[in-house]
Amino acid sequence: MATDKSTQRVHLQSNEGMVIEVDRVVAERSMLIKNLIEDLGDEAIENQAIPIPNVNDPVLRKVVEWCEHHRNDAQTTADDDNDNRKKTTDIDEWDQKFMQVDQEMLFEIILAANYLDIKALLDVGCKTVANMIKGKSPEEIRKTFNITNDFTPEEEEQIRRENEWAEDR
Repeated sequence: MATDKSTQRVHLQSNEGMVIEVDRVVAERSMLIKNLIEDLGDEAIENQAIPIPNVNDPVLRKVVEWCEHHRNDAQTTADDDNDNRKKTTDIDEWDQKFMQVDQEMLFEIILAANYLDIKALLDVGCKTVANMIKGKSPEEIRKTFNITNDFTPEEEEQIRRENEWAEDR
């Protein structure tokens, strides 16, 4: 017998085999998990953990923390992809604090949000990276993200000449 969806708990298993128990409504912030539950049925998830093979335990716990905080937010729909919210890099204060992690964790959260299909978390992660880049020169961006420049000075100058139309002067 299936229980009430609002009180039902599900178990998520990270790629290391660690299991996290969360409210179903929290887990269903992920469209991947929501669709999986709908496909498998309530009975299947009552007796076993849902494997999340591409996400490690610390990242999964961080994603669950975000989903828990945003449990009552409206789910985004395909129509929301066109709204003005996407055209800004403004981030809520709670989300800004949440994203104050090292770069490796930030990128792991973005990858997990993409894999788990949590559009709002993916947006926050991408906006965080956009804000890290905003107003910086290519050299500063390379330093921020520890990127080595694989262009020679001559190649870089040629690229600059070919794309000078894109400079906002």
